[in-house]
Formats: sequence, C-alpha cells, structure tokens
Amino acid sequence: MAVKGANTYRNPSYLESSVGIFMFFCSWGIWWSFFSRWLTDPTKGLGMTSAQQGEIYSINSLVTLILMFVYGVIQDSLVIKRRLVIVISCIAALVGPFAQFIYAPMLKAGGSMKFLGALLGSVVLSAGFMAGCSLVEALTERCSRFFNFKYGQSRAWGSFGYAIVALIAGRLFNINMMYNFWLGSLFGFGMLCVYAFWRPAEQVEEMKKDADPNAPHSNPSVKEMVSVLGMGSLWAMVVFIFFTNTFYTVFDQQMFPNYYVSLFSSKAAGNDWYSNLNAIQVFCESAMMGIVPVIMDHIGVRNSLLLGGVVMCLRIGLCGIFHDPVMISVVKMFHAIEVPLFSLPTFRYFTLHYNTKLSATLYMVGYHVASSLGQTVMSTPLGLYHDKMGDRVTFLTISAIVLAAVIYGLFVIKKDDQQVGGDPFIRVKDRKKAEAEGQAIQAEAASDELPA
Repeated sequence: MAVKGANTYRNPSYLESSVGIFMFFCSWGIWWSFFSRWLTDPTKGLGMTSAQQGEIYSINSLVTLILMFVYGVIQDSLVIKRRLVIVISCIAALVGPFAQFIYAPMLKAGGSMKFLGALLGSVVLSAGFMAGCSLVEALTERCSRFFNFKYGQSRAWGSFGYAIVALIAGRLFNINMMYNFWLGSLFGFGMLCVYAFWRPAEQVEEMKKDADPNAPHSNPSVKEMVSVLGMGSLWAMVVFIFFTNTFYTVFDQQMFPNYYVSLFSSKAAGNDWYSNLNAIQVFCESAMMGIVPVIMDHIGVRNSLLLGGVVMCLRIGLCGIFHDPVMISVVKMFHAIEVPLFSLPTFRYFTLHYNTKLSATLYMVGYHVASSLGQTVMSTPLGLYHDKMGDRVTFLTISAIVLAAVIYGLFVIKKDDQQVGGDPFIRVKDRKKAEAEGQAIQAEAASDELPA
C-alpha cells in the first residue's frame, strides 16, 4: 500500500526520486522549450524552414527510438540500480559546452558538416534527454512500487521543475540561446549529484538483496525481455500511441511555439509571452499529476487514456479554429490536463496488463519508442505539409488523425479487468461494492450464529 499524506514527505526514496526528476526536467526544459524557436528563428537562432527543422527532429527521433529500447532492456536488468541514470546525468551536465562549441558551429557550417552535426547532436541529446526522459520516469515509477509512494506525486516534481525554468527560458533566449544550454548543464550537474551520492538506506538494502545469488531476483530473464516483441496486444497499443502521442509531440515541439509567437506584434514579445504561458501550463500540469490518479481511481485506466486522447484532439483542433492569442492561450491550458491523462494511465496500463518486471522495457517500447518512431516517420512530411498548407489546415488535419486514433482505441485498448498479467486495478466504486458485500456476508454469518 502506498504511503499517503504527510508520511510521503518523510519517505527518503520519494524525496530522492523527486529531487532527481526535478533536476532532470530543469536541465532539459531550460533549452528544450525553446529548441524549435532556436532552430527556426532567423535572428536569435539558425533560421531553418519547417521542413529543415523536421529533418532535425526526424534524426533525433530515430536515434531516440533505438536508444530507448536499449535503455529499457538495460534498466530492467538493473532493476533499481542507477548506473545508467548516472551516465545520462553526465551527458546532461555537459550539454552547455557541447551546444556552444560543437553542435551550434556544425549546424551553422552547412553542407555535410551540418548533417554530421545533426547526427552527432541526435546521439548526445537523445542519449541525455529524449531517451533519458523515459528512463528517469521508468526508474522513478519502479522505485515508487518498491518503496511505497505514488509515482504521480513524484513525477509532478518533474513538471514543476520544467515550469520553473520555462519562466526564464524565453528571456534567456531573447539574450542568447547558449545561456539556456549552459544553465541546463548546471541543473544536469545537480542531477548527477543526486543520483551518484544520495543513497537512501532502504535502496541500499534492496540492492544488497538483489546481489545475493541465493535470493529470488526481481530482474527479468533474457527470454522474458525478448517475449515483449511477440505480444500482439502490445503492438495494438503501439499503433494507438503512434497516431496520438506522435502528433502531440510534432505539434507541440515543431509547430506551436512558432505559431504562438507569430500572433504577437514582435518576436521578442512573443517569446516572453510563450515563456510565461508555458510556465503556467506546466505548473498546472504539475498539479494535475496529483489529481489524475484520483480521476483514474474513479473512471479506470482505459477510460482515462481515451479521455486524454479526446482532450488532445480538441486542443490541436481548436488551435486551427482560433487565431487570437487570448483564445489560443486558453486552449493551450488543455495541455495541463492532457499530459497527465495520457502519460500516467499509459504507465499504469502496462503494469496492469503485463509482467511488472518488464515495466521499463514495456513503457519505452509501447510509449516512447512508438512516439519516436512516429516522429521519425512524420516530422519531415508534416513539416513540408505545414510549409505548403499553413497553420490552420495542418492543425485540423492532425486533430482529425488523433480523433481516428481514439476511435481505434475504443476497440483495441483492453478493459481494466481483461488480460490482467501484472498489478490488478480496482476502481473506487468496485472497492466499495466489494467492501459492502463483505460486510453483508459477515453480518449474515453473525446473525446465523445467534441463538434462536
């Protein structure tokens, strides 16, 4: 049973996991939130077209796709050991000098040097951040099950960190984007310190148990890991993620920042307002990370996931209908509901229907790898489509595709009581019903024992 209330904040593993994920999202968010603007802005950035930007995202996503499968398999074998996360922390700590002295000069050089820079950047940024995100989340989720705290509460600190840095990211970008990357290094160093040196006693004890050759091991066998690829129901879920989360990512990373900034009289003002809006949205997202588990308790995992898809469809579609910065800002706030409604039920879906020992591999293959595959395939075509058709038509097209995916999900996403291969999920009303039936049986048994 998860630790609740004030006890959670005295749980050393919760504190360590929360600070670690907070530092990671600060290190990532400070530059990632304006990465698209940096690639496309002709004065403050590199001045790429949407199609050229799409090529960068496609290459990044392809490398991320490969790395996330590798990360999932390695972390499942490590269980809760942090060796891989420490490697990621080292990369995050070096993002500033890499961007300043290697990545930016190579992208500016053009020709074959630009392609090599994009390729090298995809390896470094994917290893440290895009693939690293799913690994940090998977490790946090596993620790939540091992050491009795709610994953959503810990993950909320990641969103909170992203929100804090989003407040200043736009202002730094208006000065020099390299400041964003260097501040990312500073937070990456903080992340490294957390994962390298903060060792709660209960985690040390659990690692000792796992190291005991006579103890039952919690890490999966190679056969179990390979068996993931043969799960038909998993691939059905992958298709759903491919046609939903892919388009959420392409829309939010490649299209929305430039579209929103274009609604203002000057790009500098647009950057500032986008920074403020992004921060407010992620602050609300952080709060929703704690509320969505309650929603999930009442409506179930499957329904929560489908609801997240509906919110995504509405948010992207409404951006194609409204063209006023105030209304677009209101629509952007749907994002705060959408992300927790999509990410938390997805994780719970995998731990509900499949072996929990494979949770890292399943989450990365079924969620992040599917999304990265979609970005690899769709980033460049959607960039070209956007260049040709403009914002309105592109956004409405994406919204229609997401709606079709939600309809598909109605038929392929398993109900909470089907194929339960992991931790069962029981909704509040079902728990209350079972408790009432149990009490009725006890009362009936007690009345039978009374003398006539």
